[in-house]
Amino acid sequence: MNQQCVIFDMDGVICHTNPHHVKAFEAFFDKYQIPYTEQEFEEHMYGKHNGYIMSHFFKRPVKGEELKKLEDEKESMFREIYKDKVETIPYYLVFLEKLKARNFKTAVATSAPRANLDLIISSLKIEGKMDSMLSSEDVSHHKPDPEVYLKSAKLVGVSPSNCIVFEDSFSGVSAALNAGMKVVGVLSTHTKEELPPCDFYIYDYSDVNVDKLLGLLNS
Repeated sequence: MNQQCVIFDMDGVICHTNPHHVKAFEAFFDKYQIPYTEQEFEEHMYGKHNGYIMSHFFKRPVKGEELKKLEDEKESMFREIYKDKVETIPYYLVFLEKLKARNFKTAVATSAPRANLDLIISSLKIEGKMDSMLSSEDVSHHKPDPEVYLKSAKLVGVSPSNCIVFEDSFSGVSAALNAGMKVVGVLSTHTKEELPPCDFYIYDYSDVNVDKLLGLLNS
């Protein structure tokens, strides 16, 4: 049998972190007297990388050393808020165990910085269950560019056509589709109508099983 892989985005897919990111961004933007609305967060924060988010809300290009400084500041605020609250979307750990029992390769591919990835993965104690873990520092082009997904597939030695991605954002689903992979939409942040068409959708991991994924890969 060909090797198969499931690749998970992190925010909104492994953990429902977005409400905590909102709190961190609110505190951060208040400090810099930057106006924002809830609708702007939905349209310009969820699933986006920090370079895009900062540039949108500051209304000018934010890059280089300035971006690194502002990103480090905001993400450290997020980690402080979230560090004692890390928990998965329901049934994620059970589902992950079942994937490993059926010899799936598993990976994480997030637009978040490595420090956030390390916080969540170590808190959940699942480092040993991941064959690849990539963060924003590992790519040159961010989602919706497929780089992070294609790089993940290459690292685990599985062809893109044998990979299934779990994603919750428009840019993330687009990246997975652009990589030629099957996509399961996780409806933690957006509705079906707000995402590009996925192969199917879940609200939590009780809505999916390994046989459903195998059927999808073989269809």
